[in-house]
Amino acid sequence: MIGLIVGSYGFTQMLLRVPLGILSDKIGKRKIFIIMGIALCFMSAIGMWIFKTPFWLLVFRSLAGVAVSTWVAYTVLFSSYFALQEAPKAIGIINSFTTIGQMSATLIGGYAAQYFGQASTFVLAAVGGLIGLLLSLFIVENNNVNADRQPLTLSQLLSVSKDYKLLLVSGLAIVVQFIIFATTYGFTPVAAKSIGASDVQLGLLATFSALPTVFTSAASGSFLAKRYSEKKMIVIGFIILFAACAVIPFIKNIYLLYISQAIGGIGRGLVYPLLMALSIKSVENSKRATAMGFFQAIYSIGMFLGPTFTGFVSDVLSLTWGFVLTAVLGLAGALISARFIK
Repeated sequence: MIGLIVGSYGFTQMLLRVPLGILSDKIGKRKIFIIMGIALCFMSAIGMWIFKTPFWLLVFRSLAGVAVSTWVAYTVLFSSYFALQEAPKAIGIINSFTTIGQMSATLIGGYAAQYFGQASTFVLAAVGGLIGLLLSLFIVENNNVNADRQPLTLSQLLSVSKDYKLLLVSGLAIVVQFIIFATTYGFTPVAAKSIGASDVQLGLLATFSALPTVFTSAASGSFLAKRYSEKKMIVIGFIILFAACAVIPFIKNIYLLYISQAIGGIGRGLVYPLLMALSIKSVENSKRATAMGFFQAIYSIGMFLGPTFTGFVSDVLSLTWGFVLTAVLGLAGALISARFIK
């Protein structure tokens, strides 16, 4: 059930990101989708605060996935503020700030859960939703980008979805999200609980995972990829993810688990922004939201399968096997990247 609740967040994104990307391209607007997404985030948090049963947690966690499906609009609008060749830099910056939000939420949420009860975390999330909703009203559309745009046709959609580079990076992104949602957002907290971690320590665990991602996300697209090539950075990132995941079930000390999660955060920060940037780098502007929507819908498969698969394996075999098999996927990602990314 834990796997299904965590995975439902990815399942709804898998269904909705492509349609939302197409719709955003068609009407040439991004701001309205961002406002809608933040409003749904608020509703999701309130719902999980009010309803305490696993079924309703599943429903409102799914609603959070609907909300985050609008991330397509965020990334495309933010990228439009930069020159086309600076797509990796733009994606690195926005992912860095996203991780700051995640890191702050898990750190504050851990302390709130410890001292005010776990339900208080949903109240904090709802407050964050209200603040975000207010800020979203001041977003400025980049009208110059949309001035000469044409509505997307079916043939254009098919051409985007058949792009070899897009399919390759989308497939690799499935692996990244599979690992992240099976571990950091899935069963690493379960492993930590089994060795006696408190709610505060669970919050710190997620924070230590996110902190290195803030810096590596910004650096990977800005100067690391330019100096060492995007391909090398992606391969190195996958190897780091593999190693960080493989050691989790064998760690019996929370401080060592902090270190392993921080190392995993470095790998995540190297791989994810570069894959996202590559998904739109070679696509013309009128199709970029659709390409980004396709990319994010495909990697949402990993968000769903990662925790669901790991939960199933952990029930049938053991949690150790869940982590080991997930780690093997990271190694596979490194080998595929080394062989096929140009």
